[in-house]
Amino acid sequence: MGIQKTKFASYCLNGIPEGCKRCVKGKKLVVFISGICNRNCWYCSLSEKRKNKDIIWINEREIKSINEMIKEVKESDADSAGITGGDAFLNFKRTIKYAKALKETFGKKFQIHIYLPTKYITKEKLKKLSKYVDEVRFHPEFLINENTEKEDIEKIRLASLFWKKYNIGIELPMIPEKRREIFNFILKIKDFIGFVNLNEFELSETNFNLVTNKYPLLENGYVIKGSREAGIWILKQAKKQKLKLKNLKIHLCTAETKNWHQYKNRLLQHKILPFGKRTRDGTVIYLVTNGKLKNNTNGSYYDKGKNRTILSKTTAKKLLNKGTRVFRVEEHPTYDRMEVEKEELILKHN
Repeated sequence: MGIQKTKFASYCLNGIPEGCKRCVKGKKLVVFISGICNRNCWYCSLSEKRKNKDIIWINEREIKSINEMIKEVKESDADSAGITGGDAFLNFKRTIKYAKALKETFGKKFQIHIYLPTKYITKEKLKKLSKYVDEVRFHPEFLINENTEKEDIEKIRLASLFWKKYNIGIELPMIPEKRREIFNFILKIKDFIGFVNLNEFELSETNFNLVTNKYPLLENGYVIKGSREAGIWILKQAKKQKLKLKNLKIHLCTAETKNWHQYKNRLLQHKILPFGKRTRDGTVIYLVTNGKLKNNTNGSYYDKGKNRTILSKTTAKKLLNKGTRVFRVEEHPTYDRMEVEKEELILKHN
């Protein structure tokens, strides 16, 4: 099998890992277990509201309990979860608690993968984690400290005591000038992993100054020029080394994959409120009036979260005729229900 461009705008050699399959279909719940991390990677892309904050986010929902997480799983129709941070091992008890709750509530088929910096990896913690987590994705330290390479390899090797090879991988940002170091690391770690996931390098509010001072950006303004090409270079090198790398899966996840396909697909399956009309892009259009109607009206639903009443087309027309202000709102169906557009409807007179 050669290098393929997927229908999700990513690139792969020998296929993609299970966690990625769930993600690009929009079926993955993002479990942000905490923003606390001691590594301080210069390329970290966490937002200001998450970085170094000891808070839990489930998709776009900041939560305080297991029950809130379970509710988000049901509303987003997820069949898998990716546990991330920060460093999940700095809140190990919390990580185990939330992973266990997902498995106990939704069963063994609910796939869980986790993103792990290698810094605090221990054999004991990996053993406990393996009871609930199906797939581990290590983030080695060699990109910020080349002296840690041997330690990275040894800690990743420990995972083979508890997971099958195809469920062990590494995940890295595709830093253009580090392509050779990344590929050489893949060759060194190949006997202990089943996949590699490379992420096209994106700009964020927390790495903005460092990145813009060092790298040119593509025309879209948030992707580092040359990152995708460096990832494709690694795929080509891996193909040449097919006898050494055998069936190792290498996946280059592009910004387009994340910000268009994955996110759109997640929106398309998210539950929506009554009388909403879903668009092809996954957003939802509602006809609303502010506040709660005095009388219960057929064809209406009171949205307590935004203190508005959602209307059917027929009800909206009746209220317009009575002089009530009605708005057309387009928004995301996610917990934060971010508005894309809002306009007031004007009654047309014949």
